[in-house]
Amino acid sequence: MTAATDMTNLEQPTALIVSDEPEFAHEIVGRWQSERNGPVFTLMSSDICHDLDAEAFDIAIVGGISDNLRKSALIALEPSQKPVLLLCAQDQSPAEIRAAHPQVMVLRRCEEWLEALILVASEALRARQIMARAERAEHSNQLLERQATLGRYMLEMRHTFNNALTSVLGNSELLLLEPGSLSAAGRGQVETIRSMAVRMHEILQRFSSIEKELRIIEQQGQEARAKSRAANARS
Repeated sequence: MTAATDMTNLEQPTALIVSDEPEFAHEIVGRWQSERNGPVFTLMSSDICHDLDAEAFDIAIVGGISDNLRKSALIALEPSQKPVLLLCAQDQSPAEIRAAHPQVMVLRRCEEWLEALILVASEALRARQIMARAERAEHSNQLLERQATLGRYMLEMRHTFNNALTSVLGNSELLLLEPGSLSAAGRGQVETIRSMAVRMHEILQRFSSIEKELRIIEQQGQEARAKSRAANARS
């Protein structure tokens, strides 16, 4: 495997390169593009990297800019809360830079700086994507839990609701069986009540059918797992 971590099967991210040295960006892009499933690149000079759209990139790489512009660039990147990787000169102190910008990952420009930068950036992207997937999974799980709670409530209240519905349906039918007991308008309203009660009864019947179908599927799954365990035990 090459220096960059294999990013197969991950969404293609976007890397923002902030630099005033065209050669700096050229080296990174050229090296990273040799990797499988590398990021999409956005290049930006230090004097225009303000008011950034945080959704426009997944990681920022800063290098090849003067000290006074470096500070303003890092401050501009802070609100994005995205990984920021800074390449500093050999005579600069990473500890001092991190003290001023704790969220920034700092690498010194040594002989193997390009390989190290690609490796660290790739791992930062992978960690970010794993976290995003975990957040989406957690959100989906919360939605399923809410739906399951609603389903359990409907199951528990089904008989109570059905009893109340039976009473509404029975009384409406009794009223309709008594000729002359209702005005034309009143009879139309009772017929509407009866029709809606019948419709609700059909919905409850379908709910019961779904419950039975799910129970059968669950039973079949349990039987299949039991057969699989038995077959594995014999082998």
